[in-house]
Amino acid sequence: MRLLLFLILSFVLGTTAFAQQENPLTGIGIENNEIVGKVFKHTPKFILPIPSISSAYELNIVFKTHGTKEWQQRRRFPVLGVAFTYTNYGIDSIYGRGFGIIPNFQIPLVTGKKLEWTLRMGFGLGYLTKKYERAPGYDTLNDAIGSNINNFTLIMTDLRYHLNRDWDIQLGGNFSHMSNASFKQPNLGINMYGAHIGFRYFPEGSNPQHTMRTLKPLKDRWLFQVRTSLAMDGYGSSNGPAFPVYLADAYVSTRWLSKNKAFVGIDYAYYTDIYAFLRNNEILPGQEAKNSYKSAVFAGNEFLMGRVGLVLQLGYYIKNAYLRAPQPYYEKIGANLYLVKREQGPLKELFLSAMLKAHSTIAELAQLGLGFGF
Repeated sequence: MRLLLFLILSFVLGTTAFAQQENPLTGIGIENNEIVGKVFKHTPKFILPIPSISSAYELNIVFKTHGTKEWQQRRRFPVLGVAFTYTNYGIDSIYGRGFGIIPNFQIPLVTGKKLEWTLRMGFGLGYLTKKYERAPGYDTLNDAIGSNINNFTLIMTDLRYHLNRDWDIQLGGNFSHMSNASFKQPNLGINMYGAHIGFRYFPEGSNPQHTMRTLKPLKDRWLFQVRTSLAMDGYGSSNGPAFPVYLADAYVSTRWLSKNKAFVGIDYAYYTDIYAFLRNNEILPGQEAKNSYKSAVFAGNEFLMGRVGLVLQLGYYIKNAYLRAPQPYYEKIGANLYLVKREQGPLKELFLSAMLKAHSTIAELAQLGLGFGF
């Protein structure tokens, strides 16, 4: 009898403990969005006919963080995702169809029990079925896209209502950009704004149990940082060669609120395509090199997420090249992947960097680099 009671008690306690363990699939869901949008003419050089309406479909695999990492709790348990998109711009013979795969990151702006307002940013790869070509398709009207493979940026904001533990419905606005960052010309890019409606479904529930811990604020330390990068610029004739661009940055940064890093500095970019242009056309003989670089002061913020940082940067030119930028300022957006990240030692940070540089809505180049923090 004692043995039987012991076995029953052990079974009850064991099943109760198991029931209290959260399903590891809680917080993993599928998001669907139907998008209606409009391509807009963002530069006078954009000569393509504007479709009357464009449409897109998005399937986003979402994961609500549980707080297993300290940065997740510091960032109020953000939602991570990987989205797959299909875009019908509206004129197949010129624009073709677009496909994208976009890692994305959602942050809460306003959170309530049933209603929330969020911002989502995603950067990934896009594929367009049509591009500028002289042969065999002879699509020389398409001065927006010079390659099939492109960068695809998607920014969305949502007003979302939680129906129950499994279902959410949402509506919002969005902006998308497709271009190859001037790797191949022409490269004006295709920009589209729109509205969307959709839903989310979580088979095992949308509210994972958060791991809460007492976190000590991280020191608001100052670092001296340098970054060297390489980009390719297809300046010149359509389908012409791509020239290397060499970039270097020096800046100081300070961590704040334990989850951000503000920075200010100066950058330098040397354009071998401008140098070749000046040499080939015998412009400014003997002074080609000093008229082939740009320099700017910049400031920005990095949103820290463990070993990944999302970077937003704004620069203002203090030295322009012979072929001047279309505006006195630029924007950069990108990410850092930290290989070394520590609080002590002479080398505190070592990271890989990927950045997209643009002037307003026109992308200039995509740079890959290596950075250090001391």
